[in-house]
Parts: sequence; structure tokens; C-alpha cells
Amino acid sequence: MQRQLSTSFHGGSEEDRQLVILLPRHPLGHRMIHPGRGERANYVNTPHVIAMCGLPARGKTYIAKKLSRYLNWIGINTKVFNLGEYRRMATPLKSHHFFKQENVEAMSVRAQCALDALEDVCKWLEAGGEVGVFDATNTTFERRQLIREIIVDKMGYKLFFVESVCDDPAIIESNIRQVKITSPDYANMDKEAAVEDFLQRIDHYHDQYQTLDEVEEDCLSFMKVFNTGEKVLVHKHEGHIQSRIVYYLMNIHITPRTIYLTRHGESANNLRGHIGGDSDLSPRGRQYAAELGRFIENQKIPHLRVWTSWMKRTIQTARNIDAPQERWRALNELDAGICEELTYEEILQKYPEDFKARDTDKFHYRYPRGESYEDLVARLEPVIMELERQENVIVVGHQAVLRCLLAYFLDKSADELPYIHVPLHTVIKLTPVAYGCKVEMIPIGIEAVDTHRPKPQVPGHLEEKFRRPNVIQSADSIAQRSSD
Repeated sequence: MQRQLSTSFHGGSEEDRQLVILLPRHPLGHRMIHPGRGERANYVNTPHVIAMCGLPARGKTYIAKKLSRYLNWIGINTKVFNLGEYRRMATPLKSHHFFKQENVEAMSVRAQCALDALEDVCKWLEAGGEVGVFDATNTTFERRQLIREIIVDKMGYKLFFVESVCDDPAIIESNIRQVKITSPDYANMDKEAAVEDFLQRIDHYHDQYQTLDEVEEDCLSFMKVFNTGEKVLVHKHEGHIQSRIVYYLMNIHITPRTIYLTRHGESANNLRGHIGGDSDLSPRGRQYAAELGRFIENQKIPHLRVWTSWMKRTIQTARNIDAPQERWRALNELDAGICEELTYEEILQKYPEDFKARDTDKFHYRYPRGESYEDLVARLEPVIMELERQENVIVVGHQAVLRCLLAYFLDKSADELPYIHVPLHTVIKLTPVAYGCKVEMIPIGIEAVDTHRPKPQVPGHLEEKFRRPNVIQSADSIAQRSSD
């Protein structure tokens, strides 16, 4: 069954007064979480809408995408609905005149686009989504009140506004030049003409802009982020999800920096095909540690910090890097429980059902007396928070740990995460860009065993390279070359 929601306002923009939306009826204001999503799915008992707010070129989409990436990474099913994409599908943009308040025809198109986006947000939440991010300017009291009536009063969902306020001309100009003029709106326009057109678009929004107000909008839950993290103001946030969002957004910044990730050098257990444990580096692993130190020195990285786990192989790998070092227990390798220091073949022989179960759902599978990838993500959340606060960092870690960190920065799903290829003796350079990360894989040139096991086509099937004769032959041949 559907019902029509309409609200009439006196005042506000023509766009606000035209919004009418058809939404599915929801008798209880919430829905049951679907089974099989893992333990952390219970964090969201009531669907949430995060509504962005602010003038153009203030970093709203940057925040929306970053927030979505974080929430998905911690297991909360989140999707961004960008109003600009709806508008581009509806009509091509000719110039800033489209955004003038007196352009009645354009206002009608924009109102319909907002209607479509809000309807899609609600339908997506109804179908099992947990957090919908409505990425739009939402710059008037009337528009925000309308959103509240639809999301809270009619649908029974929770609503949290996030306003990005920026008065730093350098940040605004950088955002326009790096992001806005490269959008489809300005595909065939001279860059300087595009900048001028976008500045006039901002002026049209200024004419009606009303910032979130603690008095006028006392009923709303919101936070305001000033100059992309320089200062934050929080008003009436409620519940677990909103608390997580506030804490996360308080930690982000846009200072240019680079994050380097590398696994420890090849270890003795790597050579023997054993998983986990706390073994020393192999001869080639020690050679990699020396080369890594020289590589980092040649990069001339200012204010670099080095993070390792508490395990010997990461500490030994980082010993030649001339920079302040920190040890993190949270960076220790995934705990394989009763399977620690066994080979894959031994696990298959001793625990065939567990071996098959892990192949079937590697992200959620928990080793007996050990951890799952899902557990590891939860353990690494403080590391992510601190990485967001830092400048230049190199993390010397472990295969499963770096998979989790890469999944966060590269927005990989829970299904993809456990199979991300993180080779030994390779530096992964991550450089944050507008809405994501630039990735460079830099092999250092020291041979190492290949420990990567891709997703098997048949759960429980073990590839030949991980069977005992092949592992022994590989280790023996390496030992022979080392002695030579």
C-alpha cells in the first residue's frame, strides 16, 4: 500500500513548496533486520537517514562518501543518494541560471529530483538498507522541516543532519578546481569559465541559505563541521549510530598526506607454509627489511611515523626505518585459534568441516578459539580513527590486517575483503584524493613466497601449491639458494 505525503508551506523556496512524495506504508516505523548479516547488524534497529546540508563546494559529497565508506566497513549497510546525479539525469545543465530562484521551470525540475531521491532513499531502507545518506544542499528551514516530516513523522526512521560550513577561500577554491569543474556539468567548458559559472551558482544558493539553527530547529538532531574538521558543533545526537558518526567525523581532516602499507618481510613460517605464529624473518625477509629502510629514506617523507604490530616479524622488518615507531597490539595478525601454525593442508586434514566453512564465508567465519575477519575489522577501528588523524604513516603489518585496512580505503565489500591480494616485499602507497585513494603497488625486488590463496571455485578444495610436497620443495630450494 502507498500513501501520498504532501506538505504545504508559506514562505521558503518554490522548490520546497512543490515537494510531494509517494512512499510505501510502514505500519511500525521500523523493520526487522534480515538474518545472516553477521553479529554487528543488530547495531541498527531503526533505519537512519543522514541528510547533508550546506552551500555548494563545501565538501558535502566528500563527507557523505567518506562516511558511507566507514559505515559499510564496520558492517552497517549504507548507500549515498546524490541529488546532483538525479538532476543530471533529468536535464543537462547549461549554466548557473538554472539555479536562480526566479527560474520557475528549473525549480520545478529540482523539486521533482529531490522527490525522486527521497523516495529512493526510503524504498532502499524499506528493502533492507540500514543508513541512507541524502547528499544535497538542503539549505532552508522549510526544506529540512519537510525532510523531517517525511523521514521521522511519516516513516518512523531516525534523522541526523550533517552541515558542512566553510569560510576558508582556499578550501573552497581547491574544491571547485579539483572536483566541481571536472564534473559532467562542465565537461566541454573552459576551466576558468567553469570556475566563474560555479561561483555564480554558489551566489544563487547564498540568496536563500539558512544555516542549521539550535533555536529555530531545536527539534532536529544535527552536527556542523567547520572547515572540514577544524571545529565541530553537535546538537541533540541520539543513539549508537549517530554517536559513531559524530566520533568519526570529528577525526577526519584534509591535510595532504600519504599512507604506506607493507607486510612484514618473508618469515620462517611463510617458508614452511604455516599460518600465524610469531616466527622470525627468513634470510630474504631480513634482506627486504634492509631494502625497505633504504627505500623509505630515499622517499624523503616529512613527519613520518612507523606503526608495527607486537609480533617479531613486523618489528624486525621496521628496524631499519629511521623514524619514530609505535607498537600496536591491534595490528597483530588475525588469531587462527586452534589452527595457529598449521599449514592449510593440515587444517584440511584435521578440521575438514571448518576448512570448508571458511571457504564458504571467509569474512564471517571465526576460527575455533580465534577470530574472524569481522572481528578483525572491529579490532582495527581505533587504528582507522588514528590513521584519519595522522599525517604521513607507514604501517608494517600482516596479510589479513592489511586486507582490512585496504578494504576501508578502497571501499571494498565484505565479500571482497578477505581475498585482496597483498604480496610480500611490496610497498602499497595510498594517496587520498577527492573522493577516494590513489593506489600504487611498488615491488621492492626481493623474491618471496606467494602466500595468497584466491577464492576457491569449490569450497573446501585446496590448491596444489599449498600441499606438502610443494611447500617443502619451495622451502628447500630457497634454503639452498641462501646457503649458496
